Amino acid sequence: MSSTRPTFTESDFHKATFSQPNQSCVEVAQQSGWAEVRDSKTAFGAANDHRLVLTGLEATTFLSVVKTGRLDR
Repeated sequence: MSSTRPTFTESDFHKATFSQPNQSCVEVAQQSGWAEVRDSKTAFGAANDHRLVLTGLEATTFLSVVKTGRLDR
């Protein structure tokens, strides 16, 4: 992993696999041991385009927790 976080472009982000067509969902970008998660209904680069920034290990752990439903409480 690079210690410098990369700058992600709009084309780096991909909608989650389980998203429904034409519905809001999360988008994920991964690169150089870093990941960012953003809300797809927010315009890219807008003032409210807040992102969750994770290291590769954090992203792997986060996705594992989400996929197993351990966040559903």
